[in-house]
Amino acid sequence: MIYVVATLEIRPDTLEALVDVARPLLEGTRNEPGCRRYDLHASVTDPSRVVFVEEWESREHLEAHFGTPHIAAWRQASKPFVVSARVEIIHPDRVEAI
Repeated sequence: MIYVVATLEIRPDTLEALVDVARPLLEGTRNEPGCRRYDLHASVTDPSRVVFVEEWESREHLEAHFGTPHIAAWRQASKPFVVSARVEIIHPDRVEAI
């Protein structure tokens, strides 16, 4: 089991638009083999911060996720809104930042 925390800084006043383009990603990912949880959260104190919280059965399942059409579509559709991203992969024995 691994966990992923992906923290995004987004442009001001783009949260609704970002959520709209994230919906197909959320739906597609939740149906992937090995995906146990895939949620998007908005900060209540910082409107420019959103966080994906993910739970995967294995690193291999996460790698497969990176090659899906819905992740490619998300990456393209979210470009106008995302300023920066930090992805942390939490393994049972360590935290990996990419």
